[in-house]
Amino acid sequence: MSHLKIQSINCQYNQQIVLHNLDLQLAHNEILCLLGASGCGKTTLLKAIAGLQPISQGKILLQGQDLTSVPVEQRNIGFIFQDYALFPHLTVAQNIQFGLDKKSADEKQRILYDMLNLVHLSGLENRYPHQLSGGQQQRVAIARALACQPQLLLLDEPFSNIDSQIRYQMIDEIKQILKQQGISAIFVTHSKEEAFAFADKIALMKDGKIIQSGETDKLYYQPNCKFVAEFLGSCNYIDCYIDEKNRLHSLFGVQQLNDEINLANGKTAKKNTALQWLIRPHHIHIVPNLQGNGLILHKQFLGQYYQYQIQIVGSATLTEIKVQSNQFLSIGQKVQLSYQDTHPILWQTDL
Repeated sequence: MSHLKIQSINCQYNQQIVLHNLDLQLAHNEILCLLGASGCGKTTLLKAIAGLQPISQGKILLQGQDLTSVPVEQRNIGFIFQDYALFPHLTVAQNIQFGLDKKSADEKQRILYDMLNLVHLSGLENRYPHQLSGGQQQRVAIARALACQPQLLLLDEPFSNIDSQIRYQMIDEIKQILKQQGISAIFVTHSKEEAFAFADKIALMKDGKIIQSGETDKLYYQPNCKFVAEFLGSCNYIDCYIDEKNRLHSLFGVQQLNDEINLANGKTAKKNTALQWLIRPHHIHIVPNLQGNGLILHKQFLGQYYQYQIQIVGSATLTEIKVQSNQFLSIGQKVQLSYQDTHPILWQTDL
């Protein structure tokens, strides 16, 4: 049984539907990212799960219980807001213990020190939020949410206020905490880098709909449409076709495919039909070659790698290439491009 199951839910504002017939599942101890541009419905879906946004259709099931008519305070769901929503007039200890009123004094103290140890804030329990760094404030918010032993944790843009130099350290720490505690979580972000680093699965949204969901690497390497492919990274689309002998013809030459190939939308690729081949720029191998099939038109140094814009010899196509920084090449230099892929991602040219 799924830990969380969302069945065909709709949400609307002022009679305008903002979430369209959404279905989603979350397993126990799994972290799911709702990814997408601003205004696509990510936070609305998060609030609907929490009970902060009413739904006009469908069901939300948590461990088999229908939450549709359950009040917010009875859902046993933790929510961490973008600004952490710590109480400025309360100490770290008081913030963490907020919501534990039904516990005995001894139990509250035990939970407090368990949480302080868990989030590495021991010794800071008497400080106030303004005396903490952004990362420490986030740890307090995590501790407060986990102190109530929620069945599900929701996080709205949890890393946006963290300095970029420590952001991925915090992502790793919080992911370890959630895994250690066996907590299922859903978080919202517009950053694909955060999604890849923190999530087990991604649900990519657009205009109130989930376009594709699944394991993070599956969405990157097996996108079901160009929107998904382009949202998750730079793309090259190489003209190609498959002949009757199941050979792929492209600017990289001819290569034999082992199996029948399906298009990204699941349909069978037709023989001798114009197709486009998705290739990520950093997957293409590039070497200097005076007789090569590419000419460097432009380059950018992006820290970990150079990004080259290359014209294919004899074609008007411009292909964006990313290579590691040890490949120092010059504008105007001829290069040879090569790439092998026995399971290419293909689209019809009119998609």
